[in-house]
Amino acid sequence: MTEERGARRPAGELEASVLAALWAAGGGLTAGEVRTAVGSGLARTTVTTILARLHEKGLVTRSRSGRGYAYLPAADAPGLTARRMRAELERGEDRGSILARFVSDLSEEDEKMLRALLNGNEETGP
Repeated sequence: MTEERGARRPAGELEASVLAALWAAGGGLTAGEVRTAVGSGLARTTVTTILARLHEKGLVTRSRSGRGYAYLPAADAPGLTARRMRAELERGEDRGSILARFVSDLSEEDEKMLRALLNGNEETGP
């Protein structure tokens, strides 16, 4: 449960907090270590459930650590965002229309960055 009994967090907030803790750690963390890093008064079983769901979604990898597992993020934050974007694109029936709408909604700066990436220039940082 959360600190305020019965209060619910927005969907995905706990998963995002757990992923942020894993990214910040720079190495594998057990469920107990993630719980400490998140520091929100979550039950260890809640953290274990979140980690299991993230593993099922392919967002974290795990390796044996004692009787449990140590978890690592499967991708960095930009990689995770790209994966989500790709999943949304794959859900749509008309990929061309989806991509056209996406591009038409880009800012001028983002459009230039996308053009540079498509032309093979990978040095497009902010």
